[in-house]
Order: sequence, then C-alpha cells, then structure tokens
Amino acid sequence: MTEHMIRKQIYIPSRQDSLLKKLARQRGVSEAEVIRQALDREVQMPGIEQNSELAFAKMEKFMEERKAKYAGTGEPYKWNRDEIYEERESRWVKPNQEN
Repeated sequence: MTEHMIRKQIYIPSRQDSLLKKLARQRGVSEAEVIRQALDREVQMPGIEQNSELAFAKMEKFMEERKAKYAGTGEPYKWNRDEIYEERESRWVKPNQEN
C-alpha cells in the first residue's frame, strides 16, 4: 500500500535547483524523492524534538523555574552577558573538561 501524497509547490534559489537536479540524476530518482529523503534525514537528526507535547512541557517547566527564581520583586529581570555565558557553559561543560 502506498502512502497518500500531497502536492507542494516550493521556491528555491537557482543554485539549489541545480544541486537538486544533479542529486536526482546521480541517484536515479525524482527531484521530489530527493526532497522527501532530505526531510526524512532532517527529522532523524539529534536535537530535533519529535514530540511537540514533550517539547512544550520542557519549555513550560523552564518558564516556571525562571518565574519562581525571579518573580515577586516587581523589578524586571536584570542580567549581563557574562552571567548568561556562565549559565550556558555550566549546562554544557563538565568540570573536568575545563582547561
């Protein structure tokens, strides 16, 4: 049983058009198949959130944590670039990885 196809019309730069034609020729498939394969690869890449409800729950939790940490004073949240960099780095760099 074949999957139901939906027609899409897209605009791409001429450079991408040339690449698309070349890839389709090399692979012996249609240009549409090259695009379908690229979309399938894209959603399989790490970091792509497959579950939108899970993504929303993560975002909501983050916002609630920020609200609890900085709310109540009536003052806007103040930050500086160094604090933001330190916070981000603490999420990505483990202590034994530092120089």
